[in-house]
Amino acid sequence: MSTETLAAAFATARGVLSNVTADQLDDPTPCASWDVRRVVNHLVGGAHWFEITTNAGASPEADDTEDTDYTTGDIVAAYDTASAGALAAFGADGALERMITLPFGTFPGAGFMALATVDHFAHAWDLARATGQSTDLAPEMAEQLLSAAQAMIPDQFRGPDGVAPFGPEVAVDPTACAADRLAAFLGRAV
Repeated sequence: MSTETLAAAFATARGVLSNVTADQLDDPTPCASWDVRRVVNHLVGGAHWFEITTNAGASPEADDTEDTDYTTGDIVAAYDTASAGALAAFGADGALERMITLPFGTFPGAGFMALATVDHFAHAWDLARATGQSTDLAPEMAEQLLSAAQAMIPDQFRGPDGVAPFGPEVAVDPTACAADRLAAFLGRAV
């Protein structure tokens, strides 16, 4: 297994981030409790967290990776640095086979990388939607991620915003683009 799909998800998110403007940072997003600024900080800080956690084999006791406001500087440069670090961590020898301990379970590195991939792609969709960009992101990858998410995300991971990682699945037109169908499966109103 390679980091190719994760790199593609990072590239998709980078493309959306490069079109986010300062006057949009306080706008709402499909993540009900997060504005654009919070999603940007989650993407950059989250990439750092994936790197730190993969390298350590466990999530840090104190997670301060999203405490920095990355929107005060060059968002794209900050994301480039963070995503490069995460790719290097996942690409290290044995990283995908190593077991990673998280607050909600222990997973092989490959499964943790799959989580990182869906997380970054889904939040790229959130930003695209919030900032008026096309949500028809990387159609082939979106189809693959939707299939993987449908196989991997159990109902116990669904619940209210801020309580569970994913909201209840939202009904969507079956002819919607794959990224919109993935977003709906993850609980976003499309």
